[in-house]
Amino acid sequence: MSSEDFAARLQAAIARHVGAPGTVHDLQRLTGGANKTTWSFDADVAGKRAQFILQLASPRANDESNPLAGVSPHLIADEDARLMIAAVKAGVPAPRVRAILKDDVGLGAGYVTERVAGETLATKILREERFAGARATMAKQCGTILAAIHRIPLAEVPFLMKLTPLEHIAAQRRIIEFYGFHSPALELGLKWAEQHAPRNTRHTVVHGDFRAGNFIVGEEGIRLVLDWEIGQSGDPMQDLGWVCVKTWRFGGKNPVGGFGTREDLFEAYEKASGHSVDPAHVRFWEAYGSVRWGIGCFSMGTRGTEEVGIERCAIGRRVEEPLWDFLNLIEGRD
Repeated sequence: MSSEDFAARLQAAIARHVGAPGTVHDLQRLTGGANKTTWSFDADVAGKRAQFILQLASPRANDESNPLAGVSPHLIADEDARLMIAAVKAGVPAPRVRAILKDDVGLGAGYVTERVAGETLATKILREERFAGARATMAKQCGTILAAIHRIPLAEVPFLMKLTPLEHIAAQRRIIEFYGFHSPALELGLKWAEQHAPRNTRHTVVHGDFRAGNFIVGEEGIRLVLDWEIGQSGDPMQDLGWVCVKTWRFGGKNPVGGFGTREDLFEAYEKASGHSVDPAHVRFWEAYGSVRWGIGCFSMGTRGTEEVGIERCAIGRRVEEPLWDFLNLIEGRD
């Protein structure tokens, strides 16, 4: 499809679903990942120029022939959008969905959201002086935001995959068994997780990838939480542990995303949710999160060789790093 045809179809979709005339301006492709392609654009709607993001599912994203399809949470475009709609309704700073696109618009399945300005690169947020004020408050903001995410009524998002901690671990084991990937450190990590998995946990909506790098940040702090495509239902402490995983500190010294303390995160979460936080419970998800990311690195590296993608291959060779983080954490070294 030519760029002119693409823009014309997008304009027709905006005019139909958001508002006429829908004239598209400054259309720019931002990413072209294996799961989604993302575009930034402006459009004329009801006499005003508005800013939008278009995300379209790639053909591979919902490939049912994939033998691992359905093993781990992954939302189709319509579900992704509906989860964000429910999140906004619950007071979460999630992207505001303006249109859910079906295949009949000629662009493929996807959705259009309002565009919010800000920084997403964690290294800039952690190092640039203009974000000093944001860094001071972001751990508390994370706690408050996660409390809101965990309040989303499950009845509004019945399509979410339900996973207990042990089911979550079993899914990761299926992935490495499928590939025949054997590593003593990884096997130790999975066995440790199976032995220490929390039982009888609360059950809520879980973002699944709540971390630095998936926030849009301004000088005042977090403006938007992105990347809802692995949303699921399960133990809410998973989200609190994941944001503390060492990989997502991007070289920062503090345990919460490199920018804050666990104490600020937990205190804000307890205040906003009304539920107490057991640090050991979160610590499990933080430790297991490194194991999970080790498997994620391997999986992405495998896809990189299949797609001849340098970035994914580079991620694939970092398998040992999160496993080293796991071993340090369970031995009491943060």
